[in-house]
Amino acid sequence: MIGDALRLMDALGAPRFDLVGHDWGGQIAWLVAASRPDRVRTLSVFSRPHPAAFARAMAADAAQAERSRHHRAFREDDAVARMRAANLKPLLEAMIAQGVPKSGAADYVAALMEPGGIEGAMSWYRATGISAAETPAVTVPTLYGWGEDDATVGRAAAAMTADHVTGPYEFVAMSGAGHFLVDQFPLRIADMIVVHLAGAPGV
Repeated sequence: MIGDALRLMDALGAPRFDLVGHDWGGQIAWLVAASRPDRVRTLSVFSRPHPAAFARAMAADAAQAERSRHHRAFREDDAVARMRAANLKPLLEAMIAQGVPKSGAADYVAALMEPGGIEGAMSWYRATGISAAETPAVTVPTLYGWGEDDATVGRAAAAMTADHVTGPYEFVAMSGAGHFLVDQFPLRIADMIVVHLAGAPGV
C-alpha cells in the first residue's frame, strides 16, 4: 500500500509532495508520512485519527469501540449480500445524517452499487486491521481536522492524535461537522489546506 503510493509519486516525478487524505485515504496518508517523512513535505488529514491514537482509543474508550462497530460488521461473510439486498439504504441515510448533500450521497451509493463497487470498498476493512498500534509518530508539519459531530470517530481518538505527531501540528475541531468534512464544508476544507501548505517550509 505504502509502496504503491510512493511508486505513483515517482511516476509523477515528485520526490517530495504534500499529502492529503480523508478517512481510509487519511489512514494511508498517516502511514506514508510516518514511514517516509523524507518524501512528505506536509500532511493534511481529515476525520481519521493517527492509527496509533485510534488503536489506543479503541482499547481505552468503550464509546469508540461502539462507534467503530461497523468495521466488524463489514467483515462478516454476508456483509456484501446484505448491503446489496438493502440497496445501501442504511449507508445513504448515514451519509446524509453526517452532512453529505443528498445528491452527493446518492452518487456515492450509485457508484458502490456498480458491479464490484461494494466488494472493493469492503476489501479495505477485510485487508487491514481497524488500527495500526505500532505506527510511528509523524514528524512532518501536520494538519488534522475532525468534526465534533463525527459519528464514527470520537473526541478521545481525535485528541490522542496530538501524542503521535512530533512535528508542527494543528488540530481543528469543527463545530457542527460530521464525518464527511470534505463533502459538508468543501470550501472551508480547501482554505484550511491552502493555509497549511503556505505556512510550511520549503514552499
